[in-house]
Amino acid sequence: YEIPAFYPQYSPFYSYDTDRYAKAPALVFTYRRILSAKPNTGFQTINPGDISMQNWQTGNDYGPGTEEDNTLYTRSQLESLGQLAPGGWQGGYRISALRSGEEHALGYFYWLFAGNTDAKLGPDAKKPQPNLRLLTGLTSPMGTVHGLSKFPYIREGRRLVGRYAYGYPAGFTIDEIAISRQNYRDPFYLENLSQETYRQLAAAMAGLRAIEVIRGSVTPAELQWRERSRIYPDSVGVGHYNIDFHPCLEQSPPERPGNRERPGERQAAESTYPFQIPLRSMIPPKLDNLLVTGKSIAVSHISAAAYRVHSFEWSAGSAAGVTAAFALENKLLPYQLVENLPRRSPALEALQKRLNDSGNPTAFPGTSIFNQNWQQWK
Repeated sequence: YEIPAFYPQYSPFYSYDTDRYAKAPALVFTYRRILSAKPNTGFQTINPGDISMQNWQTGNDYGPGTEEDNTLYTRSQLESLGQLAPGGWQGGYRISALRSGEEHALGYFYWLFAGNTDAKLGPDAKKPQPNLRLLTGLTSPMGTVHGLSKFPYIREGRRLVGRYAYGYPAGFTIDEIAISRQNYRDPFYLENLSQETYRQLAAAMAGLRAIEVIRGSVTPAELQWRERSRIYPDSVGVGHYNIDFHPCLEQSPPERPGNRERPGERQAAESTYPFQIPLRSMIPPKLDNLLVTGKSIAVSHISAAAYRVHSFEWSAGSAAGVTAAFALENKLLPYQLVENLPRRSPALEALQKRLNDSGNPTAFPGTSIFNQNWQQWK
């Protein structure tokens, strides 16, 4: 392979990240191996004919994080570009960032193939791997002439603002305290939150004693904080994944030598309890005949890190389809299934029964508001 003309621009970014992978580079390949020519091959071994679809944070992961290079334009940027005017919408993406992401990914392959530098670990950490090949063409695994995927994986795209409801004046959303195993009693939160915000946090984590915290009859220090995910009466599916981050880079362009992650972004990284997918997270504020699913449901920036993987998307997608069919059959609009919560809704219960009977569970076994400790649920 000839060195790409753009390679010098991106080469300061690429790294094995840790000594473990530098000493055993096969692990980078097998971490995302999608075809093994010899079944039951271990992670340390690559055989001729093996295929890997790469996803490496210090490789083809591209994280522009400033107003000069962000991939998705902000609302103010969209307004200034005229994309929010009637007939002006052009997708909301910065095309130059998409192009840079493609170059960055192709440069990463060349680095694996011929590179001899490592941005983090020094020059002796990287050796060329001349046996690697970039699979391109319409019959390649990606089905593209350039060998990259047909669509970019936008790890965190635009998300829905949920419908406004009691308790959600800014619109329904799933926040991180609904799912995270984070120890919110840690001094970090007491020191960095206002007294009132900390009290509200304690009330949200109080489970059955929330009213006592709100009334002030019990203090956060006296409380047994909830150790389970929030249980939603309108759940239409389930999911489970860690809150993990691939933070954007602090300076522009991302490949700038010595660049670093935006500070503080990983504070909320934590494992989660098994969690639910509430129907309210799929219903827009004003559009009655639309359901939003997948990674675009109403979740916070932090929760989005967990509500994004395959199993969740399968469950959420199935739920949206069944809900749409159920609404049409019963001459209902989706919002009518949840508009009177927390009161019981026979129609909502009938929908949940259909989902459960079809093999798309709305709760994990043993889910109960009286079971406050899910520490053993992994």
